[in-house]
Amino acid sequence: MNLLIVGINHLSAPVELREKVAFAPEQLTDALHDISAGAELAEVAILSTCNRTEVIATSRKTDSSPIIGWLADYHGMAPADLEASIYTRLNRDAALHAMRVASGLDSMVIGEPQILGQFKDCFEQARRIGTLGTELDHLAQTTFRIAKKVRTETAIGENSVSVASTAVTLAGQLFTDLTACNILLMGAGETIELVGRHLHTAGINNLTIANRTLDHARRLAELFDGQAIDLQSIPGKLSDIDVVIASTASQLPILGKGTVERALKSRKHKPILMVDLAVPRDIEPEVGDLRDIYLYSVDDLQEIIDLNLSNREQAANDAEDIVLQEVATYRSRQEMKAADELIVRFREQHMQQKESELAKALTRLEKGEDPATVVNQLANQLTNKMIHAPSVQLKNAVAEGDEALLKAITRLYELEKNR
Repeated sequence: MNLLIVGINHLSAPVELREKVAFAPEQLTDALHDISAGAELAEVAILSTCNRTEVIATSRKTDSSPIIGWLADYHGMAPADLEASIYTRLNRDAALHAMRVASGLDSMVIGEPQILGQFKDCFEQARRIGTLGTELDHLAQTTFRIAKKVRTETAIGENSVSVASTAVTLAGQLFTDLTACNILLMGAGETIELVGRHLHTAGINNLTIANRTLDHARRLAELFDGQAIDLQSIPGKLSDIDVVIASTASQLPILGKGTVERALKSRKHKPILMVDLAVPRDIEPEVGDLRDIYLYSVDDLQEIIDLNLSNREQAANDAEDIVLQEVATYRSRQEMKAADELIVRFREQHMQQKESELAKALTRLEKGEDPATVVNQLANQLTNKMIHAPSVQLKNAVAEGDEALLKAITRLYELEKNR
């Protein structure tokens, strides 16, 4: 049985194409049943994220064209539209690819942790639907173990490499208990939503979302169990705030030195961390001159991110070494299993031949035929059946000049010893 991975990702295809090939969660049940039959796959799972769509399957064939054809047909595309961007990984390369994906080594941001959860979900979905068998289950369990080992034994996921996560990390370094802090998020766009998700995941619920459009602030506040205010209400709220993270589309600063100075008077030297992710800036640079204010701009965060990326690249090299060692072990076990299955089939075939000829011989003996003649014919018939297929293959190998097969037959039957 062959392991196949067929897909596209952020390295092989633009976002416009990735969007067309993506699967919504509610599509996966029907899709898995459909591809299992349509592409004649023994087992199959589908991994679909914003940066990749991959079909992970086992098949007796190595041809990926049925899977590519199914993908194109399912999404209403021509196979030619996918050919330049799609990739196929087979057997060892497929196992290696799966391990690298789950470990965060094939991600747009090296070491990002979300992919392992998405990887687990795709196999769990296949298990529930009934398209996951022993081969893919073994791959899944092995891959999860290796990804955990990579996380444990390297620093690949330790340092923040996005402005959103770095802003949250900075807040956690300044305050001993971030869950006790009151946090103001200025803006309601994608960056602030990501910051909110990081904070909410860390168990922080004291969030206030401030935005020019109050309805947009309310939408985010509902997601994170926070409260919403408009930008004009910030001065009255600021004295209760410990952390400000700003990212609006304003062309002029929203927080000036005077506003912050007035808020500080009632805080009795309690510090405020301010992280300005906006360009143009939302917080006047002079605010950073105030005592008890720790102000970071997006450029300050970029310096931290660049250092963290450098550290992650070294960790990624260590992780690659772990994955390469583990895939060798995985493939060795798979090859041993395949060899065992081949030996079983080999023995079963010859046992069937033996049983067939023995039954004929016993029938002739019951009829009173000469035992020596029966035994002699049994031996001849059994020998002829056993050497027929190898003899045909040997003749074909000679005719076709197949040196590899000739050497294999010579070695298999130890013909060099019989010269």
